[in-house]
Amino acid sequence: MKRLHIHVSVDELATSVRFYNALFGTEPTVLKHDYAKWLLDDPRVNFAISQRGAKAGLDHLGIQAENGDELAELKQRIDAAGMAALTEEGTTCCYAKSDKHWVQDPSGIAWESYHTLDSAPTYHDAPAAAAANPDSCCAPAPAVLASADACCTPAASSADTGSCCAPAPQKVQLIARKNIEAIVSKERKSRD
Repeated sequence: MKRLHIHVSVDELATSVRFYNALFGTEPTVLKHDYAKWLLDDPRVNFAISQRGAKAGLDHLGIQAENGDELAELKQRIDAAGMAALTEEGTTCCYAKSDKHWVQDPSGIAWESYHTLDSAPTYHDAPAAAAANPDSCCAPAPAVLASADACCTPAASSADTGSCCAPAPQKVQLIARKNIEAIVSKERKSRD
């Protein structure tokens, strides 16, 4: 059974943790100095907050698959809808190692479909990729969009960087405007 994922950037983590503990009636499943996550069964949601320098508010939405088969089903839906996806395999982000697919809705909101493989001791672990693409949290530079070894590395020095794993909105829009039509067109031609 899949679980809705919501990630919110917050101004002050400790205050927000106290608020959500009261709202949900439980403590976080994961609590770090810059991140907290509640895996709730009622409602069935993976709700995460982080304080990583981004503007407070909705960071991204997602669907957490319980296994690889569910993730494959979600990817088939993305493909069937003709949406170009950014795929990351074995990426470390939000203190977890996951396989994931990113898409952008028509309003520019990033959606992540993912299957968590294991926990991780760090928020992310790809400093080389961050140096190659400092304006992005997870999305690789457009030139390496097709690469499967994308990262999740927020650039702390950039005010425009997304707070978590979601590609920064301007990067998603850049990818969308410059690459999605070409990717979708190429995929359609290969199917014909």
